[in-house]
Amino acid sequence: MPVRIAPAEPPFPDEIQARLDRIMPPGVPPLRLFTTLARSPRVFERFMAGGLLDRGALTMRQRELMVDRTCARAGNAYEWGVHIAGFGARVGLDDGAAEALAMGEWDDATWSPDEQAILRLADELYATARISDEAWAFLRGHFDDEQILELIALAGFYRTVAYYCNGLELEIEAYAAPLPSTSEPAGT
Repeated sequence: MPVRIAPAEPPFPDEIQARLDRIMPPGVPPLRLFTTLARSPRVFERFMAGGLLDRGALTMRQRELMVDRTCARAGNAYEWGVHIAGFGARVGLDDGAAEALAMGEWDDATWSPDEQAILRLADELYATARISDEAWAFLRGHFDDEQILELIALAGFYRTVAYYCNGLELEIEAYAAPLPSTSEPAGT
């Protein structure tokens, strides 16, 4: 399949290289997503400013549940694979939990109540761009204002990431975990 937009090649402009050096582990080449976005320094900088991968109001596991569920719902195999490979084990997602995250119901017994609230939020935002009163009450039982705002921002940001990855048909990174065969959770 032909590449829709070829990734930028090194050497990168100083400001892009500095950003890549801050976010990529030593010795790991920059993600294809990042080098493709680097074709437009303005888009690259705005994209990097919105990522929310820094320490915020959520735990790393909570953040990853929202990111990964949103990626799975959008069929974003590229970003799913990068996140599961890079963060899955660190946040306690074994193969069974990763499959449940991609394909299971939000209220699956795999998840604690606060995690169920995150998955329900991800599902509703993905499906309708709204939060039902029932989902809101459930969410409020587990999260404060700052955490809820961060969860919504993550859902929106990773929906945008899906537009880039899927729209540009980015080739999956060699080390990425595979997205389970169906990304649409049952019953939605």
